[in-house]
Amino acid sequence: MKDVTKQFGQKTAVRDVTMKIAKGSAVALLGPNGAGKTTSIAMMLGLIRPTRGVVTLFGGDPLASEQHAHIGVMLQGVSVPDRLTVVETIQLFRGFYKKPLAIDRLLTAAGLEEDARVMANRLSGGKMRRLQFALALAGNPEVLFLDEPTVGMDVTARRHFWDELRRFIASGKTLLLTTHDLQEADLVADRVIVMNKGRIIADAAPESIKMQFAGRQISFVAGVHLDLQKLTKLPDVIEIKTAGRQVTIRTNNSDGLLRTLIMEQWEISDIQVTGGGLEEAFMRLTTETEGTFV
Repeated sequence: MKDVTKQFGQKTAVRDVTMKIAKGSAVALLGPNGAGKTTSIAMMLGLIRPTRGVVTLFGGDPLASEQHAHIGVMLQGVSVPDRLTVVETIQLFRGFYKKPLAIDRLLTAAGLEEDARVMANRLSGGKMRRLQFALALAGNPEVLFLDEPTVGMDVTARRHFWDELRRFIASGKTLLLTTHDLQEADLVADRVIVMNKGRIIADAAPESIKMQFAGRQISFVAGVHLDLQKLTKLPDVIEIKTAGRQVTIRTNNSDGLLRTLIMEQWEISDIQVTGGGLEEAFMRLTTETEGTFV
């Protein structure tokens, strides 16, 4: 995508977005509802055209059938053909490709071995998503586009899904997904793009984003004579929160700050150092920042 804008009437869903997804990368596209994630994926797939800018897929037109032969797609709100069993549905989709994955492999990837003869339209919501995952993998794609793939799945199914996705990534293939499961996105993605109000506001490795916006936290119990005002002026202190005598400091240099607290003999006890997660960084990015981080 290069300088892409998409408008629906007076509403601008995507505004001046440029991004390039490299082969073999695992990219999590994150953002609050209405940020422009689904619209961006729809343009990459050729489902809708940009109002302005250029979108290419494998260097060509996203609408071209030869480009679609190398991708797998799992979108939201997609139905399957009526009056077919799970295995018949998968076989139907395998027939669209020259070198599809084996049917047994697809049933295993989706965790639907025991449901192979069940009518597809009678599956629960979670199992329907698993079937859609099998259909996305049917053509042995080079790139997977997944839009909120685990919606409706139970804990066991989600764990199985993420294990399969890690196998896909480990094979050197490319992934682009949107998800609200930030913990799992943190584990599988090597790049995180955060959108808000139609714009990209962050684009970096997960660790870089966490360090910049979540940082690390030092928490401790403060002594009765500890001067909080003086504490806020120490180097590397970004933010201080208190709950009674419990103090939590957000910092980008936990080692340096902890060394200062100990060397200067601050009146503190029960010290803990923890790393901020992607969820905390995401919340700060989408609620507190106006600029961009790349």
